[in-house]
Amino acid sequence: MSTAKLAFKLQTVRLALEDILPARLVSEAQKRIGRYDTIVSSIRVAGLVEPLVVHPQKGQAGKYLLVNGHMRLLAMKELGQTHADCLIASDDECFTYNARVSRLPAIQEHKMITRAVKDGASLERIAEALNISSKLVYASLNLLKGINDEAVEMLKDKPISPKALRMLTKVNGDRQVDIARLMNEANNYHASYVEGLVLGTRKDQLANPNSMKKKKGMSVEAIAKMEQELEQLESGMDAISETYRENMFTLQTAQTYIKSLLNNSRVAKYLVSRHAEINTEFQNIATADSV
Repeated sequence: MSTAKLAFKLQTVRLALEDILPARLVSEAQKRIGRYDTIVSSIRVAGLVEPLVVHPQKGQAGKYLLVNGHMRLLAMKELGQTHADCLIASDDECFTYNARVSRLPAIQEHKMITRAVKDGASLERIAEALNISSKLVYASLNLLKGINDEAVEMLKDKPISPKALRMLTKVNGDRQVDIARLMNEANNYHASYVEGLVLGTRKDQLANPNSMKKKKGMSVEAIAKMEQELEQLESGMDAISETYRENMFTLQTAQTYIKSLLNNSRVAKYLVSRHAEINTEFQNIATADSV
């Protein structure tokens, strides 16, 4: 089965603006449109919301070609800023990224808005700069209330939605960390997945143990069954995690041994003539990129 190659690294890096080389100039006509003024206002009030996308410049160590974000780069320079958060692209084809670059993860955006408020910006001014309602700015400002610091650290650069984060407040801190770990292991940050994990949480791990877990369309019995099945699944995952390293070492040792067997001409000839099916399987194992 083939795997899709990511267009850019998911984590942001902070680069000096002087090390970012624009691929084109922003014309005066482009600057006169309303969007540029909005970008300048947004960065002035709340900082860079959407990271730049850059690609390492060939032949110039430490320099990066700007793939996406020319107006943002110009606005930051005009505002006297010196550094920017960037995504590192895997190649320099500009058209590849425009449909893929999104806003900062919810937790990073929360920290950005919190910093802007501490610097004296009003919620109304931030809302105007980001072109969102004051209600959404207020919600982002209070996004992490009731969420365990360790869980926040585990999810800080993940694409988890505010809705999914709010669901975490229904369980206690230790369970929040467990759920964050499960999300990272499954690479699944959808609200529906988090909701399932919350519904499957034992009553003593709820933020309010006396509250009743509810889900439209699901009976109390169905939720109880989900809780039991999820607990069994998590126990199974813990058992797998405990033996993972040992199993991987065993598999890698076996792969190395099989390679040495196939490199022996007499053994290889014998397998081909007497055990063709086994030889095929050995060849597949020996040439596998991972075991």
